[in-house]
Amino acid sequence: MEKYDLGLVLSGGGTKGLAHAGVLKFLAEKNIKADVMACCSAGAIVGALYAAGKSGEEILNFFKSVYFFNWRHFAFNKPGLVSSTIFSNYLYPVFKDMTMGDLEINLKIIATELVSGEQKIFEGKDRIVDAVIASCSIPGITVPYIVGNEMFSDGGVLNNFPADIIHHDCKKLIGVYVSPPQDVELGDLNTIKAVTTRAYELMSHRTEIHKFSYCDWIITSKKLANYGTFERKANRLEEIFDIGYQAAKDSYESFSL
Repeated sequence: MEKYDLGLVLSGGGTKGLAHAGVLKFLAEKNIKADVMACCSAGAIVGALYAAGKSGEEILNFFKSVYFFNWRHFAFNKPGLVSSTIFSNYLYPVFKDMTMGDLEINLKIIATELVSGEQKIFEGKDRIVDAVIASCSIPGITVPYIVGNEMFSDGGVLNNFPADIIHHDCKKLIGVYVSPPQDVELGDLNTIKAVTTRAYELMSHRTEIHKFSYCDWIITSKKLANYGTFERKANRLEEIFDIGYQAAKDSYESFSL
């Protein structure tokens, strides 16, 4: 099989995924466009919008319009706090019943199938709305999303930075990673929540960091560690967007097509 000229990997990271949109703005300014993308969780939202023709600024505005923690979205007597199907209220107006194969860019979206414990790669004839919701259903927060006889949860459970699924197929690969671990001191780890969060953060980062070597250009920023998974204020979202743009700009010289 002939290789794609350029691949792009977008990691998960909640609203920190807006940094991906900032990166995409910079890439557009440099006339750099991927032929294939592998995306997870928040990266799946950004990647799908981008593949459908949305600009970085339009993706920023989309994130500003979404608020999942409205009381009307809460699920009762379900295995999650927020209904996963509420995502469709935001996604369906954009994508309707489009499939992954309808997009100009070859898009692959990662989710975790909970029953089998296997990674699922949505592509081709899979509906975009189903793929994005499945990939973004955060365990313990969002009710798992069911497609047919399969139950899906966040792709980040198994593969938060899915560079491995396309790196053999690309001549060049760009990776954008928006979940760097925080810098902490001994006194910061003084609660159950702090210790548990730190342990999960380190476990996830250690699992993904070796895949950086698959990429010809890695774009990330430690500044993103200062932002939460569920940022809501417009100024905070804009800051995340700007961090992504600046990280791409600052590291651009390290990459050549």
